Amino acid sequence: MIRPIVKDTVFLSRKSEPATINDKNIIEDLQDTLKANSDRCVGMAANMIGYRKRVIIVAVGMIHIVMVNPKIVKRAFPYETEEGCLSLDGVRKTTRYNEIEVEYSDTMFKKHRSKFSGNTAQIIQHETDHLEGILI
Repeated sequence: MIRPIVKDTVFLSRKSEPATINDKNIIEDLQDTLKANSDRCVGMAANMIGYRKRVIIVAVGMIHIVMVNPKIVKRAFPYETEEGCLSLDGVRKTTRYNEIEVEYSDTMFKKHRSKFSGNTAQIIQHETDHLEGILI
């Protein structure tokens, strides 16, 4: 189901709770909502659609990667950039890392450990910040 984008900074500033197998509906809602906003969005965290659960989705070209309970375990090559967000107006400066390694579960709750770089790494960092209640 396509969900409205949450803009309440008090809600968005709270840390998200671990997702469980019972949260599969959140994954479907994230996929639907990202698809509906694909003209202006490349990633989304569950709290952006009203769920305080640790689930993100990242668009990598035509492929959407869902990460359940993601944790960035390695970071390398910091750089300064500016980012926007569907939940906030304008752009803000932030520090990101060009290379990251992430531990997460997929939609079937199978565990993975993957490396990402460039724009994909930046999107993952933005969305995992949302899970920590960090707003850029």
